[in-house]
Amino acid sequence: MDFAQGLAEGRFAEQRLVVAHDPQRAAEQSSRRRERIAELEAFAEALVRKLDVQDAGQSTRGRRASDRGAYSRFQRAVAEAELTRFIQADYQADRFSYSVDEEAIARAELFDGKLVVLTNVVDFSAAEVVARYKALADIERGFRVLKSDLEIAPVYHRLPDRIRAHALICFLALVLYRIMRMRLKAHGSTVSPKTALELLRRIQRHRAIIAEHAYSGVSKTTQEQLDLFAALEIPKP
Repeated sequence: MDFAQGLAEGRFAEQRLVVAHDPQRAAEQSSRRRERIAELEAFAEALVRKLDVQDAGQSTRGRRASDRGAYSRFQRAVAEAELTRFIQADYQADRFSYSVDEEAIARAELFDGKLVVLTNVVDFSAAEVVARYKALADIERGFRVLKSDLEIAPVYHRLPDRIRAHALICFLALVLYRIMRMRLKAHGSTVSPKTALELLRRIQRHRAIIAEHAYSGVSKTTQEQLDLFAALEIPKP
């Protein structure tokens, strides 16, 4: 199998095997993974410092820290960053600790920038096979987002106008989701659109009626929610 312009082709299990490799994308993926791991390690160090200061008898602002709470916060951050394969908290240890699996990182870097397609299609060139697969994969990702993150359940319509309206709603929801993803990424946020929606959904508007007077207001926003509004470039409520 010889690579030519980032593409290689061969046979596997009587099928056509096409491999695409982008060195620049591979370097970016590896660098970004290392950066995210370093950010999580810095977060873990901050958790440890707070625990150490507390154990030394010094008071700190906010709720009293605990090893169990540190485990919970750290594991959530690791899960949101989708790095559970590489970073594991040691729940058997008496005090908060974690480990980074360098072998797993090295194995992942071997696959960075690579796309492998197994197909029986013989009418297209290797470049066309890769381009069509990417287009199909993008469509499938869109459907997964609609069903999971956006929770748009299937609706059965009979009238053509309603069918078109439902398709338009799904399309607009997916466009907004992708805009959220791009803005969060551009802002350097590690929060996924799904997590951002979950956090922002906690904001509620309350209305109370006392005698002849009506009062309304929005629940207090956390700093995490305010950061999301800033990243998404929309005004806070």
